[in-house]
Amino acid sequence: MNNQNNKSALTTLVTVFFFWGFIAASNGVFIPFCKTYFNIDQFQSQLVDFAFFGAYYIGALLLFIISNTLRKDILNNWGYKNGIIYGLLLSAIGAFFMYPSTSGAEQGQTSVFYLILIALFIVGLGFSLQQTAANPFAIALGDPKTGSHRLNLAGGINSLGTTIGPIVVSFIIFGSTHWSTQELAQKINDNEITLITIQMLYLGVGLLFLLAAALFHFSKKLPALKSDTAFEPANKAKNLLIVLTIIIMGCFGYIFSTYTGGETASESLEHTRLTLLIIALAAVVGALLFAYSSSSKKPEGWGAMKYPQLVLGMLAIFTYVGVEVTVGSNLGELLKRAVGDTNLNTLGLPTLNDAQIAPFISLYWGGLMIGRWVGAITVFNPSKGLKKWLLIIVPYVALAVVLSANRLAGTIFSTNEILFFAICVAVQIGGFFLAKDNAVKTLKIFSLLGVLAMIIGLSSTGNVALFAFLSGGLFCSIMWPCIFTLSIAGLGKYTSQGSAFLIMMILGGAIIPPLQGKLADVFGIQPSYIVAALCFGYLLFYAFRTKSVLDKQGVTY
Repeated sequence: MNNQNNKSALTTLVTVFFFWGFIAASNGVFIPFCKTYFNIDQFQSQLVDFAFFGAYYIGALLLFIISNTLRKDILNNWGYKNGIIYGLLLSAIGAFFMYPSTSGAEQGQTSVFYLILIALFIVGLGFSLQQTAANPFAIALGDPKTGSHRLNLAGGINSLGTTIGPIVVSFIIFGSTHWSTQELAQKINDNEITLITIQMLYLGVGLLFLLAAALFHFSKKLPALKSDTAFEPANKAKNLLIVLTIIIMGCFGYIFSTYTGGETASESLEHTRLTLLIIALAAVVGALLFAYSSSSKKPEGWGAMKYPQLVLGMLAIFTYVGVEVTVGSNLGELLKRAVGDTNLNTLGLPTLNDAQIAPFISLYWGGLMIGRWVGAITVFNPSKGLKKWLLIIVPYVALAVVLSANRLAGTIFSTNEILFFAICVAVQIGGFFLAKDNAVKTLKIFSLLGVLAMIIGLSSTGNVALFAFLSGGLFCSIMWPCIFTLSIAGLGKYTSQGSAFLIMMILGGAIIPPLQGKLADVFGIQPSYIVAALCFGYLLFYAFRTKSVLDKQGVTY
């Protein structure tokens, strides 16, 4: 396929990256709205993330189990192009299911909330299939050496969706960000703000999924693309993942059962729920550590998991997705949480309502867009001198796009708020200059900055705390391609299988946010951000550890 067709194919491909970002970031607005509308606690509201990101894990796991049983790669048989089309059609089914799920719903009807979770799960299953196919598809559209740069470019488009999504969804649900908390509550109580807007939103999204599927199907310039790598069965890895899934389902299943009564939970029950969430998290960590230890002694049957850089990378993807999602998804509650009868929340800032938090969620996800735009600079092969200037200019151009998008939606940030975030962007720029396009250095620097930002957010108040938490998006922004590249380095014929294992670990977005949500229910929303600090802490450890592992194997990266 010639270079012009490559560019056309990549342009078509990035449309699905936009969808992922738009829907995933929109959950940051949808979560606090559901909490208010259905009268649920913070943990229950985070089940939006559990359903959505848990579907990524289940989808990738089912593909792996079926392929392992048949001893052939199902997705490879379809071709990456068809895999994306099937994923879009599946997501369209989930989006259309949202309509009957919410028909006639009334405020406080928790059973409807669980139907919404099913619809989001189906959308997520489609996204799982799309992402499993789209990442290697992007790498295959050109020189493999520049594959990570194409992923960065696609990630930049993804982040444009994450920036716009919260603004658009907030406008669709609330119409205005200027309602006072009392006015908004009254409108919800009077059924002036209902789930009809959600129905219309997802009908529109479903139609867009169908349109994108048609675009892929009828595009002559998009090759099917298949990997030539033979599928390698990994029965030990399969059995471990099945056991892990049973443990997670058992923990969450029991927690779900404790919410059916409708009565206020006792303190002991809340602690039991929290304990089970910690067990689910420990099961993931324990399973991967077991694979790490067992495969080093007897690698047969582990497939790609016999490589320590992959197992460490699976846990890194788990914690990376977890921290990226949990910071943004719990942000709404952080901005809403009132203390006593005062009009201040836990940060010492004016308490915001569901309609007013969208700009800050957009700013958080905009931080990811800023970093990914910078990461995509290399795609255009600028000279060294020009690249230095672009490292300074592009972040602030991206910031201007974020601010402009909010301004068009009727939100104008104060001078102080813009100044605080501009300082955070300057810190990120410094990190890029120090990293010098080296994946390990990038991870070390941005993980450390993430840890420091969360500690500052935990130990301070006011704008300092708020923007410390918001800066988490800036420091997460560039991590995915770094972790992905390091994790599959030196895997050889196991590269395709290793990539599938990494996609499964998007599971972090399903487990870590509900865990933080329950910590918020028990200890308070601001202290719950210790979860984010610990996630960044592991990513810092991973950067050091994976370097020594790859150096020992003599693998270049």
